Amino acid sequence: MHGYGPMPQQPTTSRPSPATLTTVRVILVALTVLSCGLLGWAPMLRLAIVTRRPRDWFLLVVVVALNIGLFAFIMATPDDPDQMSDAAALFMMLWILGLLAGVITYYLYTEIRHYNTLGAPAPYGTPVHPVPPLPYQQQHLAPHQQHQPQPQPQQHQQHQRPNPYTAPTTPPTPTPAPQRLDQVRAELDELSDYLRKENRDSRDSRDGEGR
Repeated sequence: MHGYGPMPQQPTTSRPSPATLTTVRVILVALTVLSCGLLGWAPMLRLAIVTRRPRDWFLLVVVVALNIGLFAFIMATPDDPDQMSDAAALFMMLWILGLLAGVITYYLYTEIRHYNTLGAPAPYGTPVHPVPPLPYQQQHLAPHQQHQPQPQPQQHQQHQRPNPYTAPTTPPTPTPAPQRLDQVRAELDELSDYLRKENRDSRDSRDGEGR
């Protein structure tokens, strides 16, 4: 924890301009090609210093060993090209080409990728304004304000009130079934009495005519 005062800022890795990077790459590649690979340790040394990775330092040692071996092999060959065998000439040519291709390809690819991860450099002449540090109280209040829950709006439920001007509707009461049956039975009795009376009248009239 830090006490009162501004918090220490971490140092940021500055990136050179694209023109500077291009110039350095051209010079190192040209030295490697013109020296037939004997100066291949120069771009590998720059790469190890820039990236600061153990793998690049290990490859620098390997390239230095290959350069020493190539130099010793060239010094051991006779000065007269006619006295050199075809196998020795082919072996030396493959050694030089392999060293050139490996060093140049790995150097350019790794350095370009390394600087791309750093981002684009700031334009020339643009001042970089550091962010002013917060006071001690604001630094401690900011996390509490971030974690403080915000009040959520309450949802008011609207209750429907009954209208006093509308009378409540009562459901119709069904008529009892026994009263309906009694009424039908009485009507049937009256009809049967009426039919009996008609039959009697018709019989009396027939008897009177027969006499």
